[in-house]
Amino acid sequence: MKLATLKQGGRDGSLVVVNRALTHCRSVPAIARTLQAALDDWEVCEPQLRQVYEALNSGAFSNPEVFDQAACHSPLPRAYQWADGSAYVNHVELVRRARGAELPAEFWTDPLMYQGGSDSFVGPRDPVRALSVDWGIDLEAEVAVITGDVKMGCSVADAAKSVRLLMLVNDVSLRNLIPNELAKGFGFFQSKPASAFSPVAITPDELGADWADSRVHRPLTVFLNGALFGQPDAGQDMVFNFAQLVAHAAKTRELCAGSIIGSGTVSNKQGGLQGSSIANGGVGYCCIAEVRMYETIETGKAQTPYMQFGDSVRIEMLDAQGASIFGAIDQTVQAYAG
Repeated sequence: MKLATLKQGGRDGSLVVVNRALTHCRSVPAIARTLQAALDDWEVCEPQLRQVYEALNSGAFSNPEVFDQAACHSPLPRAYQWADGSAYVNHVELVRRARGAELPAEFWTDPLMYQGGSDSFVGPRDPVRALSVDWGIDLEAEVAVITGDVKMGCSVADAAKSVRLLMLVNDVSLRNLIPNELAKGFGFFQSKPASAFSPVAITPDELGADWADSRVHRPLTVFLNGALFGQPDAGQDMVFNFAQLVAHAAKTRELCAGSIIGSGTVSNKQGGLQGSSIANGGVGYCCIAEVRMYETIETGKAQTPYMQFGDSVRIEMLDAQGASIFGAIDQTVQAYAG
């Protein structure tokens, strides 16, 4: 099943069911006006939403609404919880190697996670806004799950059962603000502006065999200024799966329905700078920082610039037949004008 939120009907938007081809949709106010409302009463709403989904796919509705990805907000325009992990330890290892630091052994057994701002996400076609390019504006292409209610201290098996929906994420980072924030020993805040999520959220069964072991086994494609920048496999080198990430988040607290847990930047192990880029036959990158890390390690200096005003990023995942699964995050970088 595929669900989206249109930018209408208030701050939390209006829930629609979207057909598999992402061409048509149907509003469902009699079932749930918002995605959060559906998640709050999932056991009742899910079968009704699925019935609408099956009818859309079969052509049972005579005048279905045309689905416009540009009219979408993030599936949850705001959420009670947004916690982002760092499940691809290869990415973390590169960051630390670039500054000459060892990777602690516990990074392979205990996930990293930060709590992001969830009061105001931006839509998948909204710009990335910043006051200055000197902040080091970087994209971060990820996968995320939306959970139902999760008990404190839940098992990994129970955490797996709590996954309701999947999305893509552009978890923007302001790289040049990060060092001073981390030096204070109190985590990210100013360096993590509003994230954007894919136009559509899907139930895991939409992926078929590509959803296995609580991982999404499909390439995640990233285009930077129209050129293919990355296509790593989201299921490969993911040290901590989504069930483990959800259980980690719930270790000391309950999670409410509608909590979003991110994978962190998707990253595959590769053969260094000369073998990692798309041009050199590699799978490329899901953030600019990663290529800059390779440059620093191998040449002593980062050369690839972070994003400038006017730059664009497109993040998408295709199925085996080449069809878009979640729709595309397609953003430009703009100066914030208030």
